[in-house]
Amino acid sequence: MRVDLFDFDLPDERIALRPAEPRDSARLLVVDPNAESHLSDYRVGDLTSFLQAGDALVFNDTKVIPAQLEGIRHRDGAGGQQVSATLHMRIGPNRWKAFAKPGKRIKQGDRISFGHSGESCFLGSLDATVEEKGEAGEVTLLFDLSGPALDEAIAAVGHIPLPPYIAAKRPEDERDRADYQTIYAREEGAVAAPTAGLHFTPGLFEALDRAGIERHFVTLHVGAGTFLPVKADDTADHRMHLESGTVSAATAARLNAVKANGGRIVCVGTTSLRLIESAAEESGEIRAWSGATGIFITPGYRFKAVDMLMTNFHLPRSTLFMLVSAFSGLDTMRAAYDHAIQTGYRFYSYGDASLLFRKD
Repeated sequence: MRVDLFDFDLPDERIALRPAEPRDSARLLVVDPNAESHLSDYRVGDLTSFLQAGDALVFNDTKVIPAQLEGIRHRDGAGGQQVSATLHMRIGPNRWKAFAKPGKRIKQGDRISFGHSGESCFLGSLDATVEEKGEAGEVTLLFDLSGPALDEAIAAVGHIPLPPYIAAKRPEDERDRADYQTIYAREEGAVAAPTAGLHFTPGLFEALDRAGIERHFVTLHVGAGTFLPVKADDTADHRMHLESGTVSAATAARLNAVKANGGRIVCVGTTSLRLIESAAEESGEIRAWSGATGIFITPGYRFKAVDMLMTNFHLPRSTLFMLVSAFSGLDTMRAAYDHAIQTGYRFYSYGDASLLFRKD
């Protein structure tokens, strides 16, 4: 499909720079392409009104790490140059794939000292070698530290990698360490938050429990590739970046039981949806799954397992806007986004949410 079909104009003031307070007071646009009235306005706190006992919410329990690193590049004993790297996928105890800037000036074999200002307790810096260099500024970094020691050093010298549409407007601060994390985050490894989950509070969890709504967790470590624009003119020419995830055997069995009993699978966020669809057979049965997924969902995709999706509002010409258009229909989602813009919904990571019914 042509990528420009997924374009729209968003006024700059619609980009949220902070989350709603409290989190579940954010607006919720309910989109049901199968109903006579497709669009209705609510709050996230009203979520239980659209679910029924026996339904299951699926959350992504990945935890954002301070994956934005600043450092000095060294080569052949020459003076250093300031560089930055955003870690996006761990591929070993001491190896990470990262997007580096300025990418053109970094070469295989370069040494980079991160946290050179003395922020780290590990001899004042965190050092790595550029093991490989790929396309679009992607590099493989081989760190001198490994395992938990590397994790501790990254936590000491790194910064929360705010999405570029927020970082362009204000610097990251201490508040973001809490705001840009779900209350159920557990498995460290993401460089971007599963943002639909940012709306949940302990009080909303209690309301879901009283309503008989099940909660289940999967893990997909969101990579920085989620912010990369689609530069191709046609979706067939776009390459998705891989992200690592896991669906446990116990979770798969429980979700299959929910479906067998007439319940619906409701994914909180596109990350959990992509993982469940990666783990699902053509029959709709969900299996235990672990690995890297690059599933690219565009209109025409047949959803195998997921019935409803809660998600934030996404960027124009993005893979995520393509995904929601596949889920509820392109015309429906274009109308939904136009309604959201005209009625003051807040967009992107810290913005409001939508609850989508799958198009029949």
